[in-house]
Amino acid sequence: MPGAGGAAPEAVVPVAVDVTFLRMDRPPRDPAPALPADARVERLARCTVRFYRYLYDTVGHDYVWWLRRTLSDAELAALLADPVISVHVLYRGGEPAGFYELDRRNRPAVNLAYFGLLPHAIGQGLGRAFLRHAVDAAWAEGARAVTVNTCTADHPRALPNYRAAGFVTLRTVRELWRVPVRLGLPIPERLRAG
Repeated sequence: MPGAGGAAPEAVVPVAVDVTFLRMDRPPRDPAPALPADARVERLARCTVRFYRYLYDTVGHDYVWWLRRTLSDAELAALLADPVISVHVLYRGGEPAGFYELDRRNRPAVNLAYFGLLPHAIGQGLGRAFLRHAVDAAWAEGARAVTVNTCTADHPRALPNYRAAGFVTLRTVRELWRVPVRLGLPIPERLRAG
């Protein structure tokens, strides 16, 4: 059946995931683990669309990160220009190793909208300290709560790491995503619906 204007509907892959929503209601009290001496985190004063796409696409490629891939450059540029959204990049040895994004649109809660390491940085002991950096950055701005969500498409250590950092599960819901085939993302068999 043709779509709007007679165009064929877009080909999609149905993906079934369990999404877990988590919340932290008070800052961690334990000392923050240190990043390695050759690592630093920088809050970008201005993140270009091209650099953001590199970070998002590289970190999320194996975990079905697809929503931001569907945005046009203009839509993504407008989002990145919003002062309540910030992008923070982990550099190690001078090259990007990960990023996180804080979204303050629901203040006084701050949402850790995206968090992850680039493939070459996984397994190097960076995750715990980098996650704590993200949590501390959110609390430093006067948040009353920090939220995050993860799903069964994410790295298997994501949920345990969020819980170990002090996040508490609020709920888990089943979602069916219609991921456009044109994005070329690898969809694990275990996530394919129908």
